[in-house]
Amino acid sequence: MREELAATPGRLDAVLAAALGITRAEAHRAIAAGLVLVDGVARPKSHRLEGGERITVDLGPVRAVPPEPGPLRIVYRDEHLAVVDKPAGLPTHPTEGRRTGTLVNRLLGAGLPLADVGDPLRPGIVHRLDAGTSGLLVVACSEAARAGLAEMLRRHELDRRYLALVRGEVEHDRFVVDAPLGRRGAKVRLAAVTGRPAETAFEVRERFGGATLLEAAPRTGRTHQIRVHLAAIGHPILGDRRYGGGGADAERLGLARPFLHSYRLAFAHPVTGEPVRVEIGLPEDLAEALRRAGGKG
Repeated sequence: MREELAATPGRLDAVLAAALGITRAEAHRAIAAGLVLVDGVARPKSHRLEGGERITVDLGPVRAVPPEPGPLRIVYRDEHLAVVDKPAGLPTHPTEGRRTGTLVNRLLGAGLPLADVGDPLRPGIVHRLDAGTSGLLVVACSEAARAGLAEMLRRHELDRRYLALVRGEVEHDRFVVDAPLGRRGAKVRLAAVTGRPAETAFEVRERFGGATLLEAAPRTGRTHQIRVHLAAIGHPILGDRRYGGGGADAERLGLARPFLHSYRLAFAHPVTGEPVRVEIGLPEDLAEALRRAGGKG
């Protein structure tokens, strides 16, 4: 989208970044691509502005997410949506500071049509997984699917199930954590007064000496919700160094990331209404950690 600005004094790149709320690197890319004109003339990024000049800029091509090759397992696919198996270590979508190396880049590289969700950095993405979390994610390929999935998420009608191996012996076989969450810096914390509502149901799947395998069913979808809820009750996810799950016991299991895996998605298809249910097993690193937890490694 083309925009016109009245310049303030300073370097062109700095003025552009401040005026549009973008990074300096993004301003550099737009200027280098010839997408920024000062009084109708392309200028270098170091050009000094006196103030009052007319800047014309089109960030559309710069903000586009580049397609990339890479492994991509599509578990379910039709014309409206896809369910993909996101590997651990892969961010779900780009950010202003990182445009490559994400699941969205691979989806585009595979030629999947991705619905416009109102954010050019998140095409097709209606919910996300943390970079360190593996497993199933549903992606919108059509506007009808995007609208339907967004409504299902708002109504808590998307059944998402995770497996989490946590430190310690959990007391109850079934329990619910209902605790609002808020962000403080890089971490998410419990915030009873100012936080957003967050609720997760848990069920014990298997017990080990010093560890418990849980199934987690988040009703809401807050950032780091399962991880923070488990840390708050004294049972952090093993391998989750940010929220207290690191240390010798995680190292003994060979965990280099949180033991958190999205293994099941179930929902009514947002367009056809037909039931969709997809399950996958644990990736090898988590399967090996589970064997070690059971004394078989």
